[in-house]
Amino acid sequence: MEQNEQKLNIVLVEPQIPQNTGNVARTCAATGARLHLVGPMGFVITDARLKRAGLDYWPMLDVTFYSSTAEFFERNPGARCYYFSTKGQQVFSQVQYPNNAFLVFGREDAGLPEELLLQNAGCCVRLPMRQGLRSLNLSNTVAVGVYEALRQWGYPRLQNKGQLTRYSWQEEEPK
Repeated sequence: MEQNEQKLNIVLVEPQIPQNTGNVARTCAATGARLHLVGPMGFVITDARLKRAGLDYWPMLDVTFYSSTAEFFERNPGARCYYFSTKGQQVFSQVQYPNNAFLVFGREDAGLPEELLLQNAGCCVRLPMRQGLRSLNLSNTVAVGVYEALRQWGYPRLQNKGQLTRYSWQEEEPK
């Protein structure tokens, strides 16, 4: 990694649904974010549903596995963590994400433990949504968080312009 290269980390704590984890893996591969999977998970990593959701992106993924949150924190001392939760007190887009930030997401069915949120109250963020609704899908929430951090950084190392396959952007549109 180059000295000034910005790095983003995505942490899934005890993910339960393989398709969500596969979708998150695809987002990480497409953006260059590092994926941290914290167990226990509700599936095995060889689950066909996980692989299908991540398609052929798994070989391009930078992923680290942990058996517990305790192991995650032991192996990442001083990590600048931002905890995404419907219980967060500040909007995710009002936070300035530093280089090497860790965006942390909880289980699909329970979120992050409230004790962890309370201990890190200043770093708990939420996506605004209508009152009375439970939450957005985990993989959607991760994508929103990832792209906000990358937007703040100017989308480093990402291709910002696409190409047409049958036409050139300089040509007139067909009549």
